[in-house]
Formats: sequence, C-alpha cells, structure tokens
Amino acid sequence: MPALRSPHPLLYATRSGALPARFRRERVLLVGCGDVGLRVARTLGPRVRLLALTSSQDRVQTLRERGITPLVGNLDKPASLRRLAGLATRVVHLAPPLESGMGDPRTRHLLAVLRQRAPVQRLVYGSTSGVYGDCQGDIAIETRAVNAGTARAQRRIDAERRVRHFGRATGARVNVLRIPGIYAPDRVGGTPRERLLKGTPVLRSPDDVYTNHIHADDLARACVAALWRGQPGRVYNVNDDSVLKMGDYFDLAADLYHLPRPPRIAREGAQNQLPLMLLSFMSESRRMDNSRLKKELNLVLRYPTVAQGLLAQ
Repeated sequence: MPALRSPHPLLYATRSGALPARFRRERVLLVGCGDVGLRVARTLGPRVRLLALTSSQDRVQTLRERGITPLVGNLDKPASLRRLAGLATRVVHLAPPLESGMGDPRTRHLLAVLRQRAPVQRLVYGSTSGVYGDCQGDIAIETRAVNAGTARAQRRIDAERRVRHFGRATGARVNVLRIPGIYAPDRVGGTPRERLLKGTPVLRSPDDVYTNHIHADDLARACVAALWRGQPGRVYNVNDDSVLKMGDYFDLAADLYHLPRPPRIAREGAQNQLPLMLLSFMSESRRMDNSRLKKELNLVLRYPTVAQGLLAQ
C-alpha cells in the first residue's frame, strides 16, 4: 500500500502521548473573526488550536495576543486562500456576503478551497433570520420555507444552499445558524442606548413588528455547541426566549437605562423620519422558535431574555 504524502499529524494521533500536545488538539478555523468570532475563540479556549482568516495585517497582532494563529487571506481573492486546504478539522464561517450583487462568491471561494485535500469534518455557517422574510408575526421554525424580502437576505440564502451542498458532497457535518439581532453591552453599538439618546422614533403598537434577539455570548456558545453536537445538515434558530415587538424592546431598554421612552409614530409617517435600513427591519415581523437550539444542541441560554442581557456586565 503506498505511503501517504505529507500526512497531517492528526492522522497518527491514535494513542495518548504519541504526539506533542499541539498536534493532539483539533484545529478550528474561524472565518470572519470579528466580535462574535473572538467570543467563539474565548469560548473554545485552549481545548483546540485556533486559526483565523483575516484580510487585514492590522489584525494579526490582535489575533496572536488572543492565542489565535492568524492566516492572512481575502475571501474576495481565491488565490490567497490556498493555504486553508486541509488545514482545519472544523470551521466556523461568520463572514458576511458582499453588500451588493447576486449570490455569495465569498462562501463559494471558501468552500472550493475547503474541498481540496482532506476536507473538514464539521462546518458551522452563521446566516440571518432575514431569510424567512416577513412572517406577519407568525412563528418561524427551521422547516419554514425561506422567503427573503431583501437582496441582502437573498445572498444569505445562496450561501446556505452552498454550505448544505458542501455537506452532502463531502460528507462533512454542516449546520446553518439563523441569527437575529445581536446585542451585548460590551459590543460596539451593541445596545439601544445610542438610538435612545438620539430620540429615534419607533412604530406605534398597531403598526409594530415582532423582533428577535440573541446576546453575543450566547451566540458564540451556540456556534461551539453546533461545532460539536449539531445534527448533519440541520438548521438552527439562534434566538433567546423574549417575545417582544420592536417598540416594546426600546421601551424596555429605556426603562432599564433610566432614559425617556422613544416617541411612537404611524407607519405612514415613518418613511420621512427613519433611515432606509431601519425601515427594512420594520417591514418584517416574525417570532422565532428556539426549541431545536435547546433540545438538540442542549444549549442553556446564559441570557434567556434581553432584560437580563442588557443589564449584564
């Protein structure tokens, strides 16, 4: 039988003490190592060897200081990704698509290189709850058909399909996490405080929409849970237990921060007073169900409600 060429050291990790500790740890690649990616790294800790793709030389030292091996490359430049082939056993993909265009070439480029040499065993992709579109306040479970109402969410649907095809084609266990609004007091722009201080209006109750949230730390823990316990090809809603309309969320935050509640306006007047991005969020209403997250991934939320999460230090 011919010998293996340049075998990965993990192939020989068949007995305790056979290899140095750095080779006995699994390698996890973080793609999109911003705020949430760094929280994933912190959650994983020294149990694994962490690597992170970054397109910025300025981030290299920061990643090293966190115990992460930086790999400089750009998802928009496929040639720069070649070194990722066969490098990691597990991947957390949190990089967003481009802000315009059709489909998600970044995910296409990443998956193409991950298929080379020894493919990954598990891959977790961070998508968005926006793929459900407007559910008119109905409950959104993972088996609901996607119905994206924005080009931004359409690009996420393309990425989801590519990830799931990658799993079927390679045998890797892949999971898609559908993520709503991410918040955390220690995250830049991670609370409604700034918007409350500006006095930005919200919709009056009859016109208001349901919104969903997840604390950034719980999102990181969900990524790690899926990385080890996710069922093959499964989609998971990653949201907390809160059931709130958007205006009620801002009222709650205002009361917690001892700030004035925001003014309420009718939907008809919102077109002239609110930015387009905010209006797009106000055009979709859904209540996400997180039963699968809790039952299959066995995740106990650290911050089950936004009231608890906004007050966390």
